[in-house]
Amino acid sequence: MADFGDLRLMQGLAQRITATHPELVNSDASFGELAWNWGRTGGDGERRLWFADGELVAWGRAELPRRVRRDDGSVKDITGAYLAYQVDPGHAELVDDVIGWCEKTAAGVERTVLPAAADAHGLRRWAAHGYEPDAPDAWSQLNERELTDVEQPALPAGFSFRTASEVPPEAVVQAHVDAWTPTSYTVASYFGVRQAPGYRGDLHVLVEAPDGTMACSAILWLDEVNATVEFEPVGTHPAYRRRGLARAMLLHGMHLAAAAGARHATVACMGEPAPARELYYSVGFRAFSRDAPLIKRG
Repeated sequence: MADFGDLRLMQGLAQRITATHPELVNSDASFGELAWNWGRTGGDGERRLWFADGELVAWGRAELPRRVRRDDGSVKDITGAYLAYQVDPGHAELVDDVIGWCEKTAAGVERTVLPAAADAHGLRRWAAHGYEPDAPDAWSQLNERELTDVEQPALPAGFSFRTASEVPPEAVVQAHVDAWTPTSYTVASYFGVRQAPGYRGDLHVLVEAPDGTMACSAILWLDEVNATVEFEPVGTHPAYRRRGLARAMLLHGMHLAAAAGARHATVACMGEPAPARELYYSVGFRAFSRDAPLIKRG
């Protein structure tokens, strides 16, 4: 069994900030996103945690340059470093400590980071350390809605809803691979995700096509503390897009989440271009917050 001790602490900080300052929860620091990223990678990368009075108040994680082998046989060389972090607003002074650690850990290479656009203090501190706005279309947007008056889903004839608890692991993984190829996601990655705190097979939803293909899928991460659910990731097989399947799956997922105790839902999408955003808007989501991607050349 993998050791998820640090992840549980990081998720706890995310839950506290979600409860008091949800606009400061950036793209990779939400309850569900933390579990998804950790589960599929095994917690790879460098990280450091900061504590005050025995409670986690900040963390930083650095994904360093590496070579990634993907399902189509290709190899991707990642030459820069990506920095993820979260700081309790009550300990905002630790942003400089996090930045200093990141600078030392990823010295000499291009570095990118995604602070929340609402985090004025954090943005000032990253800028003071030489970070500049990244490409104008690199940002992502968080969308939200309450789980009241959720429309009933409707699938085309022959299609059906399934959950990962009902489907062989290979089929669940293939659904993700079909939607996101080229990808490094494997059955081993999926087993890591299944062990991550917050994962539930009955809240991992899929749509099965008449020929048995898993046409689309989404994992729903239920934060019971805040009674909110996060859809991440959401993907559809290219051959089954524009048939209303993902829309029906999102609605079905919201009904399942409400039955499990959620009152609120979120889902992220790229800011521009934004074909997925229109899908989420069609089922009642609206923009809540966004990140402000920054970069520092090596």
